[in-house]
This record gives sequence, C-alpha cells and structure tokens, in this order.
Amino acid sequence: MPPKPEVVLTRPIREALELRVRSRSSRADDARKARLILMLADGETFDAIVEGLSCSPTYVSRWKKRFLEDSLAGLHSRHLGKVAKVLTPKMEGRILAATRRKPADGSTHWTTRKLAKHLGVSHMLVHRVWARAGIKPQSIRRYMLSDDPDFEAKAADVIGLYLNPPQHAAVFCVDEKSHIQALDRLDPVLPLSPGRLERHGFEYYRHGTLSLFAALNTRTGKVLGETVERHTSEDFVAFLGTIVASESKGKEIHIVLDNLSTHKTRRVQQFLADHPKVHLHFTPTYSSWLNQVENWFSKIERDLIARGIFTSKGDLARKIMRYIKHHNVAPKPIRWTYSNPERRIRGISSTVTVH
Repeated sequence: MPPKPEVVLTRPIREALELRVRSRSSRADDARKARLILMLADGETFDAIVEGLSCSPTYVSRWKKRFLEDSLAGLHSRHLGKVAKVLTPKMEGRILAATRRKPADGSTHWTTRKLAKHLGVSHMLVHRVWARAGIKPQSIRRYMLSDDPDFEAKAADVIGLYLNPPQHAAVFCVDEKSHIQALDRLDPVLPLSPGRLERHGFEYYRHGTLSLFAALNTRTGKVLGETVERHTSEDFVAFLGTIVASESKGKEIHIVLDNLSTHKTRRVQQFLADHPKVHLHFTPTYSSWLNQVENWFSKIERDLIARGIFTSKGDLARKIMRYIKHHNVAPKPIRWTYSNPERRIRGISSTVTVH
C-alpha cells in the first residue's frame, strides 16, 4: 500500500491551485509552483516532480515547506529585488565624469555594462544618461588640421569663388582620383533577393589601376573627366587643355585644386603663361574639404567603384565615362554654405551672401 502524501489539499485550495495552472495571465512561475503542490498532493515522488517540472530537488523542498507552513500565502515569491537607483543630478554628474575617464583595464572606451559594473548601477541608467547628453563613446570622428600659415587667405579665396564667382567666368574644381583598381571577382555575384543581401565572393583578381582626372563646374554641376594610366604633370597639363577647350575662346577660367607637386611644375607654369585667362587657386594644405570635386568623388566611389566588377582596365574606363555621361544629363551644382565667415575665415568680400 503506497504511503499517504504529506500534502493534503482541501477542495477550495485544490481548485485555487488548478485555477493558477490554467491561468494565461499570471506568471509562469506561479503556475509551476501550483503544479508542484498538486503533484505532491497526488503522491508523486520527488524524482518524478523534478523530471516533470525540470527543476531541482531543492526547489521542490523549498516550496513544499513554505506551503505546509503558510498554505497558499507561502507560494508568493519573497525576493524583493535590488533597490532601484534614482537618476539624480548628482548620479548623472558622476556617470558623465566617469565616462570621460579612461577605463582601468586598458580598453579605449566604456560600454554601458562596463561602466555600470564599475559604478555599481544599472546599465540602462548609464544608457539614459548617455542618450540625454548625446554621448557615444563607441564612435569617433576624425579630422585633419591644416598647418598652412596662409590658411585664412587661401580659404577665403576659394570660398569667395563659390559664393561670389567672377562675372562671365567659369569656376572648376579639379583633382585626381588615383589608383582606382579594376577588380574582378573570381566567383559570380549573387544578386539580392527578399531577405538576402547581394553577395560578392571574397577572392578577386586585379587587372591593374587607372587614375581619373575630374573637373566639376561649380555653376552647372557638370563634370569633365579623363582616365589615364598615370597622373603625371604632362597628363595634368593635357587635362587643363581639355578644360580650356570646353569653354568659349577667351573666357576667363578659375580652377580650384590642391597642392600636389604635379600641379606646380614648370610645364604647368608654361601652360599658364600660354593661357593668361586661366587662374589656379590652391586650397590650404590638408583641406580637401574645400574642394567641391571631392564630394563628387565620394559619390562615384559609392555608386560605382566600391562594388563594381571590372574585367579589365578598359572596362573600368568605359564604366567611369558612362557614369560621367549619365551624371551630366541632369547635373546638380553643390550648394556651398558657410554659417559665419567672420568667425574663422576673414577676407571674403562683404557682398557675399552667406546662408
């Protein structure tokens, strides 16, 4: 004859426990504890309960003891949890001050969890403070500081050309995009499909490199472009000739360009002497952001070069020129703005309208 169960239930208590088991709105742990007591009342062994509920024998003993002591009230959880941290101005200041110090473990920046563990607070508290202050320790922004002693004068000259160009003159921004690789994938490209990105094989084959000369007309947004094997001074002078030929004879041309050595050779000086209507305006050192054609280079890099498949250097050249041709169908000039020229750069004409 099997032993009598230690847990004996009255009808109302059994009905209350069965209601907890069937409930779809109460906590799952409450239903689990109710099922445990019902199994004990039905004479189930500890081993059967442990296997049926996927719990430990300690779990069974704990809730059996509490039920025998306090009936249904003993099945309430007694863990009060951690004391909530209130985001006070003092706590916010402490988090922000700690964020600006380097972690002691040698890493370069904090994460929310790492800082929360260091300060003994919730990582969500750290997250809220960072969000309110606009702090992103995981991100950085790089910059290039110009060491040109004539930075202000050169920058004012270039910005003046953009905002207040000379009448009856053309302004071009010129630069070279060098070492463009004609990369061909060894494996076929798998096209994108719903829920799946376009996939490129990891291995590739190099067919060589080309350089691209580009001149952006700041008034119209049109681009003149030529691909060359090398970007020598002779190639640059030849491209200057292309720019001159694109405008009406005798028209004044202003060209914004950087300080590359091939832009300042004797051959270039001879070209300028032969074409007195052409004027070169050099940007300050390490100030490529002042040259508008760099914006266009960024666009062609994203649209064509970064993910392009090129079977040869000739294929690369054809695709670049096709891209330029399509760009010139509906070109858009870059709207150059400068919030306050008097703040950093002086020398711009007072007639310039700054937006």
